[in-house]
Amino acid sequence: MDLGLRAKGVVITGGSKGIGRATGLAFAAEGANVAICARGEESLHKTALQLREKGVRVYAAKCDVGEPAALDSFLDGARSALERIDILVNNVSAFGVTDDEAAWQTGFNLDVMASVRAVWKVAPWMKDAGGGSIVHISSVAGLEGGWPAAYAAAKAALVSHSKALAVSLAPMKIRVNVVTLGSIEFAGGRWERAKQTNRPRYDAILNSIPWGRLGTAEEVANAVIFLASERASWVTGACLSVDGGQHRGNL
Repeated sequence: MDLGLRAKGVVITGGSKGIGRATGLAFAAEGANVAICARGEESLHKTALQLREKGVRVYAAKCDVGEPAALDSFLDGARSALERIDILVNNVSAFGVTDDEAAWQTGFNLDVMASVRAVWKVAPWMKDAGGGSIVHISSVAGLEGGWPAAYAAAKAALVSHSKALAVSLAPMKIRVNVVTLGSIEFAGGRWERAKQTNRPRYDAILNSIPWGRLGTAEEVANAVIFLASERASWVTGACLSVDGGQHRGNL
């Protein structure tokens, strides 16, 4: 199936590892040009090389998206390098699991406000270009109780934000959707570490998933590129769980 992504300009925050990396590679495989940012230069450089091997235009920059000026500079650089921004994937997360001032502030700054600021920046560009697509990466933690409060609240805010944007940006032909993740395992990720260092916690999560395994970054990427593509042209305001049945709520 042709997803209609060839030559599109895609921005992915937190794009050097795990879900961000897999999503960038999936877009590149479809012929889209990709801009990624991350705080770690080594993994950023490695992923940029892998993206370029797909024969697409690539922009990679070290950036802490929690710093408004740094995020602004990255997005300007991405637009200049790719010449157009059609798709924005907000993927960064602080994974705040403690219930203290620092976790709440960091979580909302990185998960929520970085996404809000990125939308403020790119939405006018998309409007001028005749439309675009925005995908927030959230979590099933934002849909139910039982998760760390700061993390769950930030992820719930992303779900709400995406629905509000879907309505307000529709007249500009900008679609906005959110992917709520279940537990995803990839090299260097938190669940791979838990498997090695906290097996009871890993097994508890594993046993909570009806599918009988954790998800992969590539499975998330497949959902993201569909939502961002022209094949999902009448999909906006959707909350798509990619979780193997982990979230059991009706909504």
